[in-house]
Amino acid sequence: MCYRKSSWPSSTPRRPHPLDHKAGNPRQKPRPRKNLFGAIGNPSRRSPQPLKARSWAQILGRYRKPSHARSIIEIAITFGPLLALWALAWTAIYLDYWWLCLLLAMPAAGFLVRLFMIQHDCGHGSFFRHRSANDWVGRVIGVLTLTPYDFWRHTHAMHHASSGHLERRGLGDVDTLTVREYLALSFWGRLRYRVYRHPSVMFGIGPAYLFILKYRLPVGLFRNGWEPWLSTMATNVAIALISAGLIWLIGIGPFLFVHLPIVLLAGSVGVWLFYVQHQFEMTFWAHNGEWTFQEAALHGSSHYELPGILRWLTANIGVHHVHHLASGIPYYRLPRVLRDYPELRNVSRLTLVESFRCVQLVLWDEGQQRLVSFRDMRQRYALG
Repeated sequence: MCYRKSSWPSSTPRRPHPLDHKAGNPRQKPRPRKNLFGAIGNPSRRSPQPLKARSWAQILGRYRKPSHARSIIEIAITFGPLLALWALAWTAIYLDYWWLCLLLAMPAAGFLVRLFMIQHDCGHGSFFRHRSANDWVGRVIGVLTLTPYDFWRHTHAMHHASSGHLERRGLGDVDTLTVREYLALSFWGRLRYRVYRHPSVMFGIGPAYLFILKYRLPVGLFRNGWEPWLSTMATNVAIALISAGLIWLIGIGPFLFVHLPIVLLAGSVGVWLFYVQHQFEMTFWAHNGEWTFQEAALHGSSHYELPGILRWLTANIGVHHVHHLASGIPYYRLPRVLRDYPELRNVSRLTLVESFRCVQLVLWDEGQQRLVSFRDMRQRYALG
């Protein structure tokens, strides 16, 4: 989920830098790593084996069929607690227990994140068997998550189709520059990228802007017909009506004190999850001709192994490499895939503790085939 369409490389003038061969600093050979399809090799240079990759998609196809009863239960055990926690938070304010209201915002935000994951599965057509059921459930949930369903579904489909593709960066992902592109920027271009990548912006200001402001207009989809606009405007109207009703019922102060912390916290968690699913050290980026969907899915998406309660609240979205390879699998079947095929467990595995280091990984080093920090980049290329 990006905050704006990427324009970093073209927005500022280019200049020579240490990665330019004419500058006398040739690239080092990429560091090899193991891959699921074959021997050790550089993922951007090794020959993909499409038959093996396609066979994984066929194998995983048998997990795609959703259960209507299970899906309805998942909605009930997610929306019910969210509603109850919201009511308890308002009661706490009514009784002047403001501190309790803020404490209740944390589990409520967790259930709001889980509700968004149900909307996410609806967008992939994996939560119900019929598209109309997926779409209308997704649209209703979108009012609660402040996310226009049809607009989001379109941008998210673009993300799945182009994840890890260096020539197709932009809408639907976190803006990521290569070292070469960053060094070609002017001072102001580098500063802008650094500000954008700062944790306070990425996980604080950014999510608030994304869910409260950016999703109110389908910017970037002006040429995609009326559907994104209708979805966005209908979502906005529904949000306004529900908000007006609650403000009339309990007052604007209690409404904002209860709902705003839940929305902001859930938004930050959602952006964090999206970030670590693709922004880890040994992720996958490749140029046109070297990029394949299967490689990007398995090696460009992490297996974010979370503790049990966090795994449940995030609806198994941490099994992201399998999700990208077969997005039609309902989230409640993803653990079964790992049990049946344990070789998938260690592919792009990332623990909760390891994930915190991902915050500093901000540039793709094409020579080393890994994400690096600004500090790594300065040390490697002896920059001041």
